[in-house]
Amino acid sequence: MSFKLEGFINNCLSAISGPKSQHVISDLVADAISQPESIFGEIGNSKRAMIERLYVSDELTIINVVWAPKMTLLPHNHRTWAVIGVYVGREDNIFWRQLKGDSSNKIEAAGAKSIAAGEVASLGKDVIHSVTNPVSGFTRAIHVYGGNFFEIERSEWEPLHLTERPYNVERNLGVFEAENEIIKFREK
Repeated sequence: MSFKLEGFINNCLSAISGPKSQHVISDLVADAISQPESIFGEIGNSKRAMIERLYVSDELTIINVVWAPKMTLLPHNHRTWAVIGVYVGREDNIFWRQLKGDSSNKIEAAGAKSIAAGEVASLGKDVIHSVTNPVSGFTRAIHVYGGNFFEIERSEWEPLHLTERPYNVERNLGVFEAENEIIKFREK
């Protein structure tokens, strides 16, 4: 089945109000990423790292994430469920848990999962994870969230001491732009 953005959005919107919405959306994402060339036909094949807003509302966010080669994002939470479907490349996720009884809300590594092209992962609303693109090329993924990804108050953890701080959308979008500058420099 060929990916059509409008149909995908409408199917996700229908699923969000029904039972087992995350599970249904996981199946929709799996279908969508099964033909990467049809995704390229609908939304393009950018040669830039980016978070592309495909649909955003209070109930649902759908984004196309293009990870630069070897790019990493700090540990963060979403405070909503997430479905991630990689259609090119690979995302390596480290999962973290908060240390009990620690007033600084520090975290420690608690597991990992690699999501390769053609695979889908569902994350619960309490998951904390960091993400790395371990490959030399761009990794591309459709991410669907059960809320407004850009306005939910959430946290990230700084890398040296793993202490909690407020998540800053603009700072994280800046990470993607910084990666684009690195790519430009390497191409010279």
